Amino acid sequence: MPLHIKRMTPLIQVFNMPRAVTFYRDILGFEVMADSGSGDHSSWIMLRLDEGELMLNDQYEPGREPSQPPPERTKWHRDTGLYFDCPDPDAIYELLKLKGMDLKPPQIAPYGMKQLYLTDPDGYLLCFQCSLR
Repeated sequence: MPLHIKRMTPLIQVFNMPRAVTFYRDILGFEVMADSGSGDHSSWIMLRLDEGELMLNDQYEPGREPSQPPPERTKWHRDTGLYFDCPDPDAIYELLKLKGMDLKPPQIAPYGMKQLYLTDPDGYLLCFQCSLR
């Protein structure tokens, strides 16, 4: 019997949980589905937007964070891409511009995907895309 998967839920490490959850919830529109018990200051938070899910986990125990994220812990974040299948990257671009984000408009990749790229507060690469085929 072949492997069958209905959805995948990535887990990313964040430096500042309140800042990260504010970005995903208040700017992108994710809903908090569960947390480890301390709301925005939880060590773990499960988010959902439509059928997409994302888990956030803090890199440090609450109250033990250094003043700045250490480069050795974040240098690969930009290489970690979260790609979201969406019907209209242009609409997401307009919504995020209204929320004050400085973004480049969606572009069409050579392989036929219209893509809007941005980074989250921890430097993770996010792409909202749709196929033009």
